[in-house]
Amino acid sequence: MRKKIAAASIAAVLSFAIAPVSSADTLKNGFSVERLARVDAVLEEYVNDGRVAGVVALVLRDGKPVYERAVGWRDKEAGVKMTLDTEFRIASQTKALTSVAILQLMEEGKLTVNDTAGKWIPTFAKTTVGVSNPVAARRPITIRDLLTHTAGISYGQSPEENALYSPKGLGLAAGAGWYFADKDEPICAPMERLGALPMKAQPGEEYVYGYATDVLGCIVERASGVSLDEFIRSRITGPLGMKDTHFFLPKDKVGRLAAVYGSGPDGKAVRMDDGAKGQGAYVDGPRKAFSGGAGLVSTARDYATFLEALRNGGALGNARILSPHAVQLMTTTQIPDGLKTPRGLGFGYGFETHDKYGVSGMDSVGSWGWGGAYGTFYRVDPKERLVTVTMIQLMPNTTDFTDKFRAAIYQALLQ
Repeated sequence: MRKKIAAASIAAVLSFAIAPVSSADTLKNGFSVERLARVDAVLEEYVNDGRVAGVVALVLRDGKPVYERAVGWRDKEAGVKMTLDTEFRIASQTKALTSVAILQLMEEGKLTVNDTAGKWIPTFAKTTVGVSNPVAARRPITIRDLLTHTAGISYGQSPEENALYSPKGLGLAAGAGWYFADKDEPICAPMERLGALPMKAQPGEEYVYGYATDVLGCIVERASGVSLDEFIRSRITGPLGMKDTHFFLPKDKVGRLAAVYGSGPDGKAVRMDDGAKGQGAYVDGPRKAFSGGAGLVSTARDYATFLEALRNGGALGNARILSPHAVQLMTTTQIPDGLKTPRGLGFGYGFETHDKYGVSGMDSVGSWGWGGAYGTFYRVDPKERLVTVTMIQLMPNTTDFTDKFRAAIYQALLQ
């Protein structure tokens, strides 16, 4: 009898210990409605304090919105409020779509990840390494290197590299880095010039973030025979119904484009000018250079649609853009452990990957994602069936907004 009572007591304790929610919790697809109010507080705090002009946040679980809000201003000076259909410059979030395009061409037999970049861009046939004292690369750069950012190609961050890459080599404004929207030439033209410039590191030996995905954009154009703009529209955004994702905005959507701000010395958001890093040429540019590394404009809903298709194994509704195995290649670490820091963060064929719990907040092991220079951010957590997207326009972004938002989302996830 005593044994039965003891067993019952232990069972009761264990049951209480693993109970995922309390009776006071109201759940919405596993999220506490009460705790989601803390997410509201994060968005409102940053807008009310003036650190962010405006934000759109969207969280999907099983493809259904569990959180979606627009807070603040699309254009504070003009008094235009932020809306859910606001267009944002997503910069490096473009890289994911270009990487998908490469995998699509791989699936069609048009190329392989082991192809050399020189097969498609002649100046990449024999590259050099080292800005001050160039030496021959030990081997050719491959598409695999470009997908994983191990090609040794930087954005020219150092003064020496910037002097070589920007004004002279690539024809970019000094300090503008990745911005091609105002260029009156196809993207393959500066990529041809890039191939003749010395790289920062030997192929395959270091994780170096830079123009690699712009090189891939040129390869997409040459392997497919169409512009990157047309390829992405016909093969990715069109089939998925992403009607608000463009390299250059149609005239009827110009009014929906958010203004760009930067973090001032006091941490407050300050409106940027109309130059390449500011409001830019996504509206009235020459519309010739389609940057695979940083050229797209999109909305939170559109980008979440793209991510949900990948989370779902490459398909959404009746549209399939990739096979499940190709998606697995993109979202599984393809570089040696420790090549990217801190340890536990890897990189697949297009996405940063999380191989250790806690290396990047509360995201589950197996999560993947990236972000953009204007402060946009996304993560996919396959284990929790989550897609998370936040859109702001803040560059430089010196806030900890993204970290606080992510923590607020996970603290509300109870089942």
